[in-house]
Amino acid sequence: MKPSIPKGTRDFGQVEMAERNYIFDTIKSVFKTFGYAQIDTPAMENLSTLLGKYGEEGDKLLFRILNSGDAFGKVDFGSFNGPDGSVNSAALSKEVCEKGLRYDLTVPFARYVVQHQNEITFPFKRFQIQPVWRADRPQKGRYREFYQCDVDVIGSRSLVNELELVQIVDKVFSLLDVRVLVKINNRKVLTGFAEICGFPDKVVDITVAIDKLDKIGLEAVEEEMRGKGLTDSAIAVIERILKLSGSTSEKIASMRSLMNGGSPSGLVSQAGLKGLDELEELFSLIDAAGITSPVEIDLSLARGLNYYTGAIFEVKAQDFAIGSICGGGRYDNLTGIFGLPDMSGVGISFGADRIYDVLKGLGKFPSDLRSATTLLFANMGAEETRFILPVAKALRDRGVAVEIYPDPSKLKKQFDYADRKAIPFLSITGANEVESGLVNIKNLVSGEQKSFTANDFPGILGFLGFRG
Repeated sequence: MKPSIPKGTRDFGQVEMAERNYIFDTIKSVFKTFGYAQIDTPAMENLSTLLGKYGEEGDKLLFRILNSGDAFGKVDFGSFNGPDGSVNSAALSKEVCEKGLRYDLTVPFARYVVQHQNEITFPFKRFQIQPVWRADRPQKGRYREFYQCDVDVIGSRSLVNELELVQIVDKVFSLLDVRVLVKINNRKVLTGFAEICGFPDKVVDITVAIDKLDKIGLEAVEEEMRGKGLTDSAIAVIERILKLSGSTSEKIASMRSLMNGGSPSGLVSQAGLKGLDELEELFSLIDAAGITSPVEIDLSLARGLNYYTGAIFEVKAQDFAIGSICGGGRYDNLTGIFGLPDMSGVGISFGADRIYDVLKGLGKFPSDLRSATTLLFANMGAEETRFILPVAKALRDRGVAVEIYPDPSKLKKQFDYADRKAIPFLSITGANEVESGLVNIKNLVSGEQKSFTANDFPGILGFLGFRG
């Protein structure tokens, strides 16, 4: 059988892992400078934890884990048949699957907070860098298994937390040398959409439809809302909002007028006005903080997850065509589902796999990531190997990645090995060097070559580019 992996997953070789770790290390370093500490949660959660948190469409994308043992042994299959003979697969899966792979890191985080609330100091600032799974259709930039790098703070309603997330985004992508655009909206404003168009009970339907605007276009979004029971006059109000243009302050002013009775319906939305107040305050903080990346209000931004209640974010690369590479928002009620009400949180998730594709596509990975080894000692024979063993150990103790070629092969083969692995330095220490107590090292990039006494570690380290 020809070996293969499931669609929507990928293998990562040594070079790819070095590049991915460059992303993780960069993101992690920024998280830590803002006072966030790392936790981990299991790859699988109880389905009762996951179901109902992502909306109907999200539930369909959950990977379910079949119960161990004879999962189907005691199932009454007849009870899952509909009148037309079809099988209610959703109900059947609940019967035979008690666990599922996590869909994101936010819901497990909320579960963690509730379960460990007596051990936590609030506001609780944490980050996680772990894989998640979604039974989605694989396509460019969309995978069934992918890593998320989440940063959340829970136990505070201050918009300073939202500002910090924007600052984190700004700093991370500055270090990665990627130009990004940060888009912000507020779910209370989306609630206002539904209220001023006269359909307050359709806020989820409206949000789900608007969230597809970039993918399917305005006409298809309107048709979807029409299919959910919205009238043409209600859709016209939403269309007017989605087409608003101008600066942030101009958009907020126009929206404030519409939310305060200025729409054709004449209805007022207090929720919408509250959302606009929060947007106005957040953008004033962003202006004061001196964010270098462009940040804009996007009234079509919806974020399909049902648990968001306030500010919502999306980040897009400016110079590479791909979906959002970062997203998140404020959630007020998530822990309440698990028995801990009135615990507001806000967070954002970095899509590591999409960020990888962006850096790869733009050629932004540092060239020195290609090799895990700095110095290769050529194998010139048993006596020479015994001579360099303590030198290699001492260099490793000083943090240098060192390899000794295992076999006394022809030098061309050893040079080819160094070239294929992009090892920048090669030591050819033969019988004459051993007799003289010298170590000969060549820079394979520049061609420069020097000899050092076997204990001249400051000189060797300096030649290798190490300081210390």
